[in-house]
Amino acid sequence: MVREVAESCVDTMLMEMVAMYSGRFYANKPELAARRIEAIGYQVGHQLSERYTMERPRFSDHLEAIKFICKDFWSEVFKKQIDNLKTNHRGTFVLQDNKFRWLSRVSIDPSPEKETEDPLSTPGESKAAQAVSMYLYFPCGIIRGVLSNLGIPCAVSADISSLPTCSFVIRVKA
Repeated sequence: MVREVAESCVDTMLMEMVAMYSGRFYANKPELAARRIEAIGYQVGHQLSERYTMERPRFSDHLEAIKFICKDFWSEVFKKQIDNLKTNHRGTFVLQDNKFRWLSRVSIDPSPEKETEDPLSTPGESKAAQAVSMYLYFPCGIIRGVLSNLGIPCAVSADISSLPTCSFVIRVKA
């Protein structure tokens, strides 16, 4: 018997988690909200990797584990494979999803916003873009949790070039 969770439930859970941590619990400290959301994703990824690698032999190298994430793991979680995988063969991998499911219903108003003094914003980054980036800490945590459980310590970050395209950058720690 295969157990699945409805996509709408996961979407709602992610929206509520981001709203609670960034808008209520840590409203004045977005870096703490981001860390907490990423930590929850880490736990989820760690547990999912237990389920999806239970009957597999151990991976022999980093590239094999990354390919597992791109094909099998991504298919289980998002019902599609990663669209593009790039590597510099020195421990950095870029996974690109051209239609990242959790960003498919998000939009950013392209009109310039009034300038506000926000110490965390980078020049040219709008509050809307910052809000969208909060949704990416959870999948970054999931990827880091999976790789950690496979014995690969790493750092994971995300980049949005144009919605809903998203790239996840994985830097393996030596």
